[in-house]
Amino acid sequence: MHRLLRTFTALTAAAAFGLAAGCSSGSGGSGDSGGSGTKEQGAAPSAAATAKPAHPFWVDPESAAARQVREWERKGRTRDAQALKRIAEQPMAVWPAGDDPAPDIREATRGAADGDRTAVLVAYNIPHRDCGQHSAGGAHDAEYYRKWLGSFAEAIGDSPALVILEPDAIPHIVDGCTPAEYHEERYQLLSEAIQRLKRQPRVKVYLDAGNPGWITDARKLTEPLQRAGVAKADGFSLNVSNFQSDETTKRYGRELSATVGGKHFVMDTSRNGRGPLAGDREDAWCNPPGRGLGTPPTDRTGDPLLDAYLWIKRPGDSDGPCRGGPAAGQWWPDYALGLVRNAKA
Repeated sequence: MHRLLRTFTALTAAAAFGLAAGCSSGSGGSGDSGGSGTKEQGAAPSAAATAKPAHPFWVDPESAAARQVREWERKGRTRDAQALKRIAEQPMAVWPAGDDPAPDIREATRGAADGDRTAVLVAYNIPHRDCGQHSAGGAHDAEYYRKWLGSFAEAIGDSPALVILEPDAIPHIVDGCTPAEYHEERYQLLSEAIQRLKRQPRVKVYLDAGNPGWITDARKLTEPLQRAGVAKADGFSLNVSNFQSDETTKRYGRELSATVGGKHFVMDTSRNGRGPLAGDREDAWCNPPGRGLGTPPTDRTGDPLLDAYLWIKRPGDSDGPCRGGPAAGQWWPDYALGLVRNAKA
């Protein structure tokens, strides 16, 4: 499918390595590289030491990329390990497990609190998820979803968090993939989810709105987003797990924002450094070759409507069993290395 690159893990900074998405922390280490040299007493701190970090997001020191770096270092694959740090040292989103989201969320928010950071989380468990495709599943009924979402929100507590709410859910209504009999229930669940998450005092919620390569006319999303309660959210998310370029996505975001009351947006730049795969190919969304890392995560966007570039899709996680990849959401180190080698300069 050429729409959204689907990921679901576990049911699943180096502030700029040239330029700066996920989301998130794609979850990596802090990215600060402290030198071991000794400063002269009384010397003024360097500009690097006093500069504000390029992003406020938590970097997971135990991400798959971080563990792979350590493994390759032990095996003497120094060059590959060094390259992979371009993923491991960036923040990426956490996709909590569908059965019980609380442990993953608590781990992320504790880690974020220790470093005065913000955890980036993805709520991805809506009933009839992904229309039965590679990331099919989700809560088996509406009541179960309400309980799951309540557990998700409660686990955040008073911690600062940015939540991407249900990738695909609204666009799949618009494109007809989700059967019509489920539409009203989905709107209701999304609206309730926004309100429940916003009861947590330091949470920002962005309702997913697909990408410009999927629903090409942004106005088709306007009414569905409104019916799902976007007015009570902080905004909407774009390009989750996809490859649309920064400029294309920003233009789309501004156009959509103008139809939903000027709402802000965030965008996934984890793998869009080379844009989408050329040609009108139905499998362009699934582990496409030759793609590269995009703008690293930051809230310094220079755009009043764009709140953050995020690495929501965790670079190196497979989109599904296509082009030799493992199951959706499983770590694929060879693909991760390809993303690094093709990274946006």
